[in-house]
Amino acid sequence: MNQSVHNKLVSFIWSIADDCLRDVYVRGKYRDVILPMVVLRRLDALLEPTKDAVMEELSFQRDEAGFTEWDENGLRAASGYVFYNTSEWTLQRLHNTATNSQQLLQANFEDYLNGFSANVKEIIEKFKLRSQTHGCKRCVARCFGKIYFARHKPDSFRKIR
Repeated sequence: MNQSVHNKLVSFIWSIADDCLRDVYVRGKYRDVILPMVVLRRLDALLEPTKDAVMEELSFQRDEAGFTEWDENGLRAASGYVFYNTSEWTLQRLHNTATNSQQLLQANFEDYLNGFSANVKEIIEKFKLRSQTHGCKRCVARCFGKIYFARHKPDSFRKIR
């Protein structure tokens, strides 16, 4: 990523504070929401191209193989990474379907978070993301769902072969 693109992305992400987080969070607490949501959006962007494959694998395990506990190796292979998400939701879909129903959006956002593999759930817990975004799911989905990350694969997320 060149410096110009980096600076634009940083400016956009911090503009979220002005557009979405002001009056909801104390100014010093913006980072408690912004950092975990940027990390989550990055993981989400990496998984988007293989979302259908993961959902097909989940369907196979549930419906055809009759599994009651998911085979994580199959789900990882379908995602191409060491992590996956079995929820029908992505941040982009949450963004596109954000409604005025706070309860519905909260349920969808929780389903999205619960769909991640255990290693990403650990990140979510370490960031205390559920409590940080409580009461503000609409602004979180609306703002962070529109962040675009190029889908190049960083070395630290090497694809499973």
